[in-house]
Amino acid sequence: MREQGIDLWLLVAREYFEDPVVASMLDAESLHARRRTILIFFDPGQGKAVERLTVGRYGLGGLFAAAWDPAKQPDQWQAVSEIIAARAPKKIAINTSDTHQFADGMTLSQYQKLMAALPGTLQDRIVSGEGLAIRWLETRSASEAALYPNVLRAAHAVIAEAFSRKVITPGVTTAEQVQWWYRDRLMHLGLDTWFHPSVAIQRQGVTGMIEGPEVIQPGDLLWTDFGITYLRLNTDTQHLAYVLKPGETQAPAGLRQGLANSNKVQDILARQFVVGRSGNDVLARARAEALAAGLDPSIYSHPIGLHGHGAGPAIGFWDNQQADARGAGLIHANTAWSIELTSYARVPE
Repeated sequence: MREQGIDLWLLVAREYFEDPVVASMLDAESLHARRRTILIFFDPGQGKAVERLTVGRYGLGGLFAAAWDPAKQPDQWQAVSEIIAARAPKKIAINTSDTHQFADGMTLSQYQKLMAALPGTLQDRIVSGEGLAIRWLETRSASEAALYPNVLRAAHAVIAEAFSRKVITPGVTTAEQVQWWYRDRLMHLGLDTWFHPSVAIQRQGVTGMIEGPEVIQPGDLLWTDFGITYLRLNTDTQHLAYVLKPGETQAPAGLRQGLANSNKVQDILARQFVVGRSGNDVLARARAEALAAGLDPSIYSHPIGLHGHGAGPAIGFWDNQQADARGAGLIHANTAWSIELTSYARVPE
């Protein structure tokens, strides 16, 4: 809040229709917003602690103090107005944004109720909380950062099992059967997925990807896009696998070189990750370096965390390798990223 120059942040959510930020603040016993949940953060300044209030009958998880007694003030929105007026903030941030869905949680009906309750002098202080919402959601705590590698290893282990002879019998198993195997395996492991897994085939002599009921054959290059959710944290990983032909002990040299090229692009992108640079700047620098090295990159990387496609600046899109409004934000410390990208190359074989 101090970084963004905001002294009061107002969050509103309704039962089963939570603002993304409010959803991230619900404790383990609060599965949904209750009726209408209104949270207020107020920074009194002068180094004092930020006040955390919920305009409800009860507190929230020991994190927000109850600030509404319906017996004294039956109107919840009027109670909000009185709480705000008593603190006289210079800026009142609400979650509204045309660019970032994570910062657009204030619905029209709730905005109208708020504005009807606030006096004109306070209405003029309403500003977008876009920066606050993004900074909150993109930042990983120390405990989340410590946990994340284990979550990712679990996802990698499931991918390794999916791309094994335990699951795939060449000439028998279809691409979509592997997709549904993923779903079944996660159910048995007690894990969730935030998107339906993708499995597709690249095959000699065929242009583009083959999906669905196509049977996996020796000599196929398999691709998967797979993500799990564990303890609110999400993964998003793309892997490749080659199905050996009879007598082969490794993939053809052209495919191995293609993978090595993509690994180089990964290394280049990682080198360009610098706190304070925008996503668009990182994209431009990484592409320039890769092109100078004779590679043909397609870079798509994004923050990850409480959402699979997380809050924060994007670094390219598979269908747009130029600057994008969604990549204009700056990269900050204590964030997590899914490095999704590829490079194109001919396979002589």
